[in-house]
Amino acid sequence: MLGLQLPTDPRWANLAAKQIDEILTDHAYCEQKAASTCISLIQSFPELNRLVNELAPVVTEEWGHFRLVLKQLQKRGLSLGRQRKDDYVHALIAFVKRTKGQSREEVLLDKLLMAALIEARSCERFKLLWHYFEDKDEELSAFYKDLMIAEANHYTMFLNLAKEYIAEDTVNKRWNEWLDYEAEVLREFELRGDRVH
Repeated sequence: MLGLQLPTDPRWANLAAKQIDEILTDHAYCEQKAASTCISLIQSFPELNRLVNELAPVVTEEWGHFRLVLKQLQKRGLSLGRQRKDDYVHALIAFVKRTKGQSREEVLLDKLLMAALIEARSCERFKLLWHYFEDKDEELSAFYKDLMIAEANHYTMFLNLAKEYIAEDTVNKRWNEWLDYEAEVLREFELRGDRVH
């Protein structure tokens, strides 16, 4: 369903579980950044009514997810750690920078597709955590199952918004370029369990 070219190594969930404090901290900041991305898109394209109307409630939802992750940290007697550089997102941003001189439509397309890709990868990783914790921590398993569903909905929403404003064949061509690039990026990254991406 997600179309990701390179599946996450299944060992990632085991590594993440061993560093649950690090994963939850990174996850909390991912939710903050997701809310910020929606706000930025609204600010950049306020004339696109459907975009504004669909993203406005997602801002609230993502901030709610941030608060839910904080609760998971607090239940374990953990504090929110410091935000770290997100190498994955920085690598994706570099792909946008390869295409300088973009039109406003191309900027919108890349912003929506990058957001869709991040949501798709998060969905895939949350699915791994959901299944990993099924027989180990019922609450955390249910938590990640719910978030997996939310990420899948956001992924679909971003792709549908792209197709609302840009020709579908253009969207599909660029989406495949994004998928190929993201797979290339992940092949170069070491397998780490202290990051969501």
